[in-house]
Amino acid sequence: MTVLHRETETIAAIATAPGTGGIGIIRISGPRARAILDAMFRPFRAGSVPESHKLRYGTVIDRTGRVLDEVLAVYMQAPATYTREDVVELHSHGSYLVLQAILAEVLARGARPAEPGEFTKRAFLAGRIDLTRAEAVIDLLQARTRGGVDLAVGQLQGGLQEQVEVVRQGLTDILAILEVAIDFPDEDVEILDSGHLLERLEKDVEAPLDRLLALAETGKVIREGISVVIAGRPNVGKSSLLNELLQEERALVTEVPGTTRDTIEEMISIRGIPVHLVDTAGIRAHDDLVEELGIERARRKLDEADLVLFLVDAGAGLTDQDRELYGSVAGRDHIVVLNKTDIASPDLLAGLEQSFPGTEVVRISCHRHEGIEGLREAMFRRMQGDGTLEERPACAPNLRHRLVLEKSRTACRRLREAMAGGAPADLLAVEVQAALDHLGDIVGITTPEDVLDAIFSRFCIGK
Repeated sequence: MTVLHRETETIAAIATAPGTGGIGIIRISGPRARAILDAMFRPFRAGSVPESHKLRYGTVIDRTGRVLDEVLAVYMQAPATYTREDVVELHSHGSYLVLQAILAEVLARGARPAEPGEFTKRAFLAGRIDLTRAEAVIDLLQARTRGGVDLAVGQLQGGLQEQVEVVRQGLTDILAILEVAIDFPDEDVEILDSGHLLERLEKDVEAPLDRLLALAETGKVIREGISVVIAGRPNVGKSSLLNELLQEERALVTEVPGTTRDTIEEMISIRGIPVHLVDTAGIRAHDDLVEELGIERARRKLDEADLVLFLVDAGAGLTDQDRELYGSVAGRDHIVVLNKTDIASPDLLAGLEQSFPGTEVVRISCHRHEGIEGLREAMFRRMQGDGTLEERPACAPNLRHRLVLEKSRTACRRLREAMAGGAPADLLAVEVQAALDHLGDIVGITTPEDVLDAIFSRFCIGK
């Protein structure tokens, strides 16, 4: 890993989200933080001295003595801070103009604008947090459901780092045995017991690695959610179903076929999982250019969908148009949804269900608001697959982690093959070290600087 030197400059940024709010925060970190505070803050209680981690009430002024705002100011002395540097926060009113004026004064007194994620990057470089915890911060800020928040908090508390450390320790123990064998090649005592090493590799390294890789897919679903497309011929109730799932009148509903001419996309949460809902134009033959464009977009969304809700008008029965459209859906992960069951006879409903053998069929009535919870449950069952979503892991690797874990797992496979082939200890040690280096990328021990830059560039300014 390239040696990374901590920045010695003082940085500052607005730490609260853009827009008007009751409170806005300016964050300053670095060696000049205390001096900048002393220069521009005037406490209302004369003679008060900054005490670390204690709020003081007063005003901030510019270099001409003009009062910029009344604020609460807090000085936090290193190393007991987020960045392990001296940190100052100025809590002002949430006006964007006020915050900009205060920030401009801070910058004029010797700070520079912080880059995206630079506060968290400094915390990482100072050794306060490992890279998995740093990435958990951005996951927490971007979480769209309670499940995503829980996942990020678990990682922020070190869940992933601890599990990676278990694997690293197993590899380190194996490497120690190999290094003894390398240092004492002529010993009469057999140092290398391949059977014992293979057992340790499987138990202490491969098994926990496989568990982490299995959790990666779970983590992807919880963080990013799934795409669910509502498909069917015109006027079967697709927009009504979207409105029912959203619990609001989002899509225009009429008796006229082809009302929806473009895709309508919204986000909902089903038991903590983000679900990207897509209502599509009804697919049919026609001569309308605008509708044709909507249908083409609907077909593209079908190709991208993780799950398709294939909607059928139960009152009208199964038509040739339904059968033709179902042919493009049958090979995908899908649920058949029978709508308008309030106007369909029991015999007709039973016959419709028999038309889709081996396929999950859910009955609903958007008009009477019936069956929607059952459909939500069916969608969740389909999302959770092997059941790991119910377990809600304390943490789960993201895409970057998963790619690195796969590299480490590949190195372990090569190690196993080399052991089985009777390779010498020095060659075995090379594969062990490769697996260790890949795992080091996850926690930030061996992560290249350009990768670090890419990770922290995803952060907002001020975090």
